[in-house]
Amino acid sequence: MVLRRVILGALLVALLVGGGTAFRVWQVARADERRPVDMVVVLGAAQYHGKPSDVLEARLKQALELYREGMTDHIVTVGGRQTGDKYTEAQAGKKWLVEEGVPADRITDVDVGSDTLGSVRAVAALAGQHGWSSALIVSDPWHSLRARTMANDFGLETWASPTRSGPIVQTREIQFQYIFRETGALLYYRLTHAPAELTGDGLG
Repeated sequence: MVLRRVILGALLVALLVGGGTAFRVWQVARADERRPVDMVVVLGAAQYHGKPSDVLEARLKQALELYREGMTDHIVTVGGRQTGDKYTEAQAGKKWLVEEGVPADRITDVDVGSDTLGSVRAVAALAGQHGWSSALIVSDPWHSLRARTMANDFGLETWASPTRSGPIVQTREIQFQYIFRETGALLYYRLTHAPAELTGDGLG
């Protein structure tokens, strides 16, 4: 009887924690916390020979909008390269932004990071070098809470301005899939402070 109560109690706690985390992922995904900051950070996603994937382009469009609205004077693009790639994700992002009229000296490409934690760590180091303390994270809606949490853990005052376009936000099925994934990834990060290694779509 005691064992049964312990098991039921543990299941209830797990359900409450998981449900509460999923709600926060959904809640932050729906918000746009745009405000003036030292930098807008575009988290990396796939690129093909210097051309951003649809996922990365959606993030870059969001960052461009924030820049044009005067939310920042500096954009940071992040992301390394896969084996055999000529461009890093960060370089492809900078190239796209320059082509859209952003001065090259207003963009810093941080060519490291194969997962969110590595990318955020590199951004925090860059911020320390420049004396920057605040950031808007641009990523997909469901990824925003985990990325923002990591950046705050590295001492940055961080808010999220998620994309509202791109393949990851097109259907309810895809949205629920990513909410489920991000709930697990955020819980894993909070327990281990390690990346969840969700590779291939910029959600690692």
